[in-house]
Amino acid sequence: MRLEMTKKSDLALKSLRCIGDANGDLVAGKGLAEKLGITTHYLPQVISPLVKAGWISSTPGPRGGYRLLVDLDDVSVLDVIEVIEGRIEDQGCVQRGIPCPEYDLCALHAPWMKARDAMLEELAAATVEQNVRPCEDL
Repeated sequence: MRLEMTKKSDLALKSLRCIGDANGDLVAGKGLAEKLGITTHYLPQVISPLVKAGWISSTPGPRGGYRLLVDLDDVSVLDVIEVIEGRIEDQGCVQRGIPCPEYDLCALHAPWMKARDAMLEELAAATVEQNVRPCEDL
C-alpha cells in the first residue's frame, strides 16, 4: 500500500508559492518553469487548473505571466491536491480501491477510514502559506 502525492500536485503547490512570493508582481512562465525544473511546455498543464480555480491569473504574450489572486493562507494543501487530482473519494477501500460493500467490508475498513479521515483533516488544515517552502528555498 502506498500513500503518495503526484508530481503534478507537488508542482502546483510550488507554483502557487512561487507566484505568491512575487508579492503581486507578474511572474514570467519561463522563469517559473526554470525554478520548478520543468519545461515551458509542461507548465500550462500545472497552471491551468490553478487558473480555473481562480487562484491565479494568466496573462498571455511575451510580457505576460502569472499573478496570485488569493491569500495563500486561504488555500489548503487539500484544496490544491483536489484541484489537480480530482476530489478524494470518501469510501475508497485500502484493499480494493473502490468503496467497501456493507456486506463485505475488508479487514482494515474501520482503522483505514479513521486514518484517511485524519489525513484529510490535516491536509485541509495545512495552508500553502504555512506549509510550502518559500520559492527561494526550492
